[in-house]
Amino acid sequence: MELLLWRWSTLVQVTSDLMIAGFFVALAYSLGRAELRVWVNAWLANLAALLVTIAFWLWQPDARLTFALAISLYLFAKTMFVLLLVDGAVGFAALRPPPVLRGKLMVAAAVFSIVGGFVIRTVDQLGLAQAVVICVCLGASAVFLIRRKERAYGWLATGFAIRSALAAAEATAYAVHWSGGDALGASSLPIFIASHSSFDTGAEWVIALGCVLTLYAAIQQELTQANGELRSAQGELHALLDRDQLTGVFNRRALPTMLHEAKVDGATILFFDLDDFKKVNDLHGHHTGDPCLVRFARMLSESFPAGDRVIRYAGDEFVVVAQELEQSRITQRVEAVRTRLRVTTAEAARIDFSCGSSLLPPQGDPDAALREADQAMYCDKSGRAG
Repeated sequence: MELLLWRWSTLVQVTSDLMIAGFFVALAYSLGRAELRVWVNAWLANLAALLVTIAFWLWQPDARLTFALAISLYLFAKTMFVLLLVDGAVGFAALRPPPVLRGKLMVAAAVFSIVGGFVIRTVDQLGLAQAVVICVCLGASAVFLIRRKERAYGWLATGFAIRSALAAAEATAYAVHWSGGDALGASSLPIFIASHSSFDTGAEWVIALGCVLTLYAAIQQELTQANGELRSAQGELHALLDRDQLTGVFNRRALPTMLHEAKVDGATILFFDLDDFKKVNDLHGHHTGDPCLVRFARMLSESFPAGDRVIRYAGDEFVVVAQELEQSRITQRVEAVRTRLRVTTAEAARIDFSCGSSLLPPQGDPDAALREADQAMYCDKSGRAG
């Protein structure tokens, strides 16, 4: 009866582990994520431990050295399965062990397996030793993941906790059976020992689900972060596209949006044009004309409040969308720009400008207000020329 249960339970676990290992191999291949390699190796190690178990029961080795070798191989594969599961979980918690520590853990697993191969004499001792390792390692990992208080690790922590609890029950069963007692009854203990692999399979599926959900959460977090970075980059790109490269003020591309925003509460639209600027370029060249444009844009920015928008409309034409509606204050700011520009230096060509303004009432027509300001500027230019 116990042998049939063991065969059935082992067949279930082998079939299940083949499916899980195959799934993780395919997942790692399709996604190409380095962190999945640890879990792929973990499930392959678990499969190797089961294959060693099947080979042992098929061949039933009598020689002590062969028995010790089988025990050592099983202990090493099963211990590496547990350590790699923990390594993968800790790695997703951004605390991946350094390669040196991982190497030391592998050496420790190898030493434990070799010593166990020569010390362990019975299957009960083997089951007890391995169950204790699983219980301690996965139980401690479950506590660690729970204390992280992150929903992404919930299913993985649950799987670890369930497998740890099963390992504790298995260790107790093996210890009692080894000592010759039966705290669970005359026949229930051997049946549990023979069939516990099927219960382990259920816990391993929960762990596999936890691994997938943890990976999904990591991918989702990366996508969210990448989306945020993309939006930030788009914002910076739009800001660059809306700026005039020479003067640093806004360019004509940004004007429609600013006019649309300004019509909510109303604004004053000012249209500026530098007087006889073509002569500056013709007489002194663009190496003199360009600094004049930069200087004029700076004077506009400094003379109007920070909330007002300064736009380079065309070559030597500028527009200011001012929040101020009081025309006397607008006039004062325009004259302040004119006064600043009259202070010339030997290095800077003297420039003057014509200006026209119009009132954009709340919910008014921005295009009409802009045309009116443009016409007013030409009237001012004509009057100044006369």
